[in-house]
Amino acid sequence: MDWVWPIIQSPFTWGLALGLLVAGFVLKNAFTARGHFRREIARWKAETAELQRHINTHLKITASGSERLENELAALKEQNETLRVNFAALQGKPGRAEARQLQIHEAAVARMREQAPGFAPAWEKALREANAEQDSAESGLSRLVRKVFSGPAASGPAESTPLISLGENAPPSGDRANP
Repeated sequence: MDWVWPIIQSPFTWGLALGLLVAGFVLKNAFTARGHFRREIARWKAETAELQRHINTHLKITASGSERLENELAALKEQNETLRVNFAALQGKPGRAEARQLQIHEAAVARMREQAPGFAPAWEKALREANAEQDSAESGLSRLVRKVFSGPAASGPAESTPLISLGENAPPSGDRANP
C-alpha cells in the first residue's frame, strides 16, 4: 500500500479525480435534461394533436354550415323562380289586363268629373295620370297597402264609381260640363 500514497498525492491524480467528478455532474445533468426534453416533446406532440383535432372539428362544422347555407340558398332561388313564374302567369291570365284597364278608366272618369271644361285634352291627361298611378300602385308599397286593407277584393276597383250617370239619377254638381 505504500505505492498508493504517492499516486494519490500526485497533482495528476487530483486533476483526474476532479475532472471525472465534473464529467459525472455534466453527464447526470445531460441525462436529466434529455428526460426533460423528451417529456416536453411528448407534451408538444399531444398539444399539436389536440389542436389538429380542434381544427378538423372546426373545419367540419364550417363545411356543414356552408353546405346547409348553400342548400338553403338553392331552395330559396328555386322558390323565387317558382313565385316569379306564378306571378307572371297570374298577370297574364285573361281578364287581368281588362280589369286593370277598367281601373285606369274609372280613375280617369273620376278625374274628368272634377276637371270637365275641355273633355278631350282633359280626358287624355286624366288617362295618363291614372295609368301612371296604376303602374305605381302595382309595383310599390301602395299595392301592398291596397292588398292588406282591401282584402280579397284587391283585383277590383278600390271604390265603386259609376262610369256614366244620366238624367235625374245624377247628383247635382256645379262642376259638371254642359252637353
